[in-house]
Order: sequence, then structure tokens, then C-alpha cells
Amino acid sequence: MEYYRRALNLTSDPAHARWLSPLLLGAESCLCAFIIFRIPYTEIDWKAYMQQVSQYLDGERDYTLIKGGTGPLVYPAAHVFIYSILYKLTEGGKNILVAQAIFAWLYLAILTLVMACYRKVNAPTYLFPLLVLSKRLHSIFLLRLFNDCFAVGFLFIAIYAYQHRIWTVGSVAYSFGVGTKMSLLLAAPAIATILLQALPFKRAVNAAFLMAQVQITIAFPFLPVNPIGYISRAFEFSRQFLYKWTVNWRFLGEKTFLSREFTIALLAVHLSLLLLFTTTRWLKPSRQSPSESVANLWRSRPLLLHQQMALRVTPAHIMTSVLSAMAIGLLCARSLHYQFYAYIAWSTPFLLWKSKLHPFAIYAVWAVQEWAWNVYPSTIPSSAAVVGCLLIQVFGVWWGTAQDILEEDSTADEELLAHEHVD
Repeated sequence: MEYYRRALNLTSDPAHARWLSPLLLGAESCLCAFIIFRIPYTEIDWKAYMQQVSQYLDGERDYTLIKGGTGPLVYPAAHVFIYSILYKLTEGGKNILVAQAIFAWLYLAILTLVMACYRKVNAPTYLFPLLVLSKRLHSIFLLRLFNDCFAVGFLFIAIYAYQHRIWTVGSVAYSFGVGTKMSLLLAAPAIATILLQALPFKRAVNAAFLMAQVQITIAFPFLPVNPIGYISRAFEFSRQFLYKWTVNWRFLGEKTFLSREFTIALLAVHLSLLLLFTTTRWLKPSRQSPSESVANLWRSRPLLLHQQMALRVTPAHIMTSVLSAMAIGLLCARSLHYQFYAYIAWSTPFLLWKSKLHPFAIYAVWAVQEWAWNVYPSTIPSSAAVVGCLLIQVFGVWWGTAQDILEEDSTADEELLAHEHVD
């Protein structure tokens, strides 16, 4: 019985993450080296990235004229700058081994950050192995070299900074992530509610302006030449999706997938879920109805009331809001490709835990999802599993966090009393 208690403590006590994290990172370092040297590299987008940035380095500034082997450049300017650096470090993209080594270091750095975010919310240790077990995630980073790797890194930098109330750094990191790939726009509604509740209104507006300034700054080399062309290509919302590449909606059939009605339905569901989460979860730190929250945006709150609300924007609330917003967007995405798993793999363990699922259920859902994302090409069962697992995460975290709001309120009140006692 004593051994059982010790095992239970080892897998559930967040304090053990302090020593478990370095062990997992050490093992991951060895695994990354093994993958690079033993598993063949797969060419998908790397050559196209290099072709595109070579045109930029040669002086091309009209975004609509920059093209590669897979088509035109359709990512924002931060992507160009990042891969321009990689172009120079890898001999024009020819030294794949150096590129893989860089992405291995990137993977380990982001994993360290993800573990720090989990530790900040006192996540149980049984979640941490799930952060390192994904075959598909290793492939995305080490064998495909996708730009999603950098985008998800900026997302977790933003989460980590916000958790530590370093609002400026978090806002710059998030905006730079959007400037790498616009997929991070999915988190924008949650980040807006976080800033509006954690900061005075003017500071929240300043943070929004700062994000906009980052976008203008990174786009500046291209805006004077063809501003409309840059915006239309970097943030292309009218892109056509091919049924043969979809990972998530294959089970519906090609006719439904390509129909306009399906696109409208997805948009309606997305907006409805955002409204549901905003009104019932993300705005809860304000302890006001959505209409009251909007009405009070421009009003100056008493200092004590604002402090109370700001303290209720806890690290757990921040991480839950941002990752649930991403999950909602990915659930309602018109089409997911394999590289999008970079935004899911490190979010799923946390969202399933916040759903209050039993640890065995968490591992079961994670395993089904991992299987589904490793089926190539996607099939009717695998695509249904992809959508089903995202459904479990979205509605599970909504259901499971109802009680968390009360617990976070209590914690915030205790912190405020402690501050008043010190003062």
C-alpha cells in the first residue's frame, strides 16, 4: 500500500516536475539526435521556403512576385526574415543537417518553455510524458522544418510572459508569431479578453497598438512597393483548399467539403463557440455580465476593484483561455494539414486535464489523436478521430472549468488580502 501511495504521489504531485522536466529534456536531446541521424529527411516545403527568401535577398519587394516550387509566398514577413537567416546559416538551404540541428534546438527550447508553462499552473506530473511522446510532432520539427515550429514557439513565449505578467513582451511575441503564420490569429479573441481584464483600458489599448506596430514594422520593406499585395498574400483568407490534403474533414466526403454551405456552417459554429466561451469563461475574472463588461471598458474602475479583477486573471486562466481559443479555431478550421499538429500536440494534455478527465481517459484520448495524425494519407476513420478529439477538448474544457472559476476567485481574493496585509 505504501508503494502505491508513493507511485500516486510521484505521478500527481506537481512538485516532482522540477526534476522530471530535466530528465525528459535529456532523453529528448538523445532522441532528437537519433532521429536526425537515423531517419531520412522528408522534403516538403523547405526548398520552396529557400527559393522564396532567395528572391527577397536578391532585392524583390513585391510580395505578389515572390514564388517557390509550391506556389506563391503566402506567409507574413516574419516568416521571410526567419528563413532568410536560416538561408544564410545553411548555405542557401543546401545543408539540411545544419537546418535539422537548428530545429532540434528550437524544439528543445520550446519544450522547455511549454514545461515551464505547465509547472506554472501546477499541472500533475503524469501529463509531462505526453509532451515528449508525439511521433508526428518530432516529424514536423526535425524532418519537415515547417514554419509552424516558430509560430508555436512565439505562442508559448506569449503565454509564459502573460503568466508572469510581462505584458509587453507577451504582446510583442504574440504579434511576431502572427507575423510568422496567421494561424495564431485564432488566439486573438482570448488574448483580447485577457488584456482587457488584467490591464487598465488604456494599457490594454496600448498593447493592441504595440501588436499593430510590430506588424507594420516587419512588413515595412514590402508595404511601400505593393501594400495591398502584401496584405492579400500574407493574410489570405480566401485560399482554396484541396480535399486530397485535408486531415480533418475527409469523412464528410468531397462534395460536402467543397460546398459553400459547409464553409458558412463552420464560420457560424466558430463564432458561436467564441461567443459561448467569451461570455461564460473568458470574461469571468471581471465578475460582470458581458454587457456590463463592454459598458465598463471606458470607465475608470476604482483601484481596488481593478486589482481584484486583475488578480483573477491567473496563470491557469491565461493558459486555458489561449489554448482553448486555438482548439476552437482548429476544430472549426476549413482544412487542417499535418503541420497544424504543432499547435495541438502540446495543448491537448493541458486541455484534457482541465476537462477533469481521469488520467487513463486523458492518455486514451491522446493516443487516439496521435494515431489519427500519423495516418497518411488521412482516412475516414482517422479524420473523424481528429475532429472527435478536438470536440472532446473544446467541450471538455468548457465543462471542466466551471468550478475552476470559483477556485480562482478564492485564490485571487486570498492574494489580494495578503497584499493589503503587507501594505
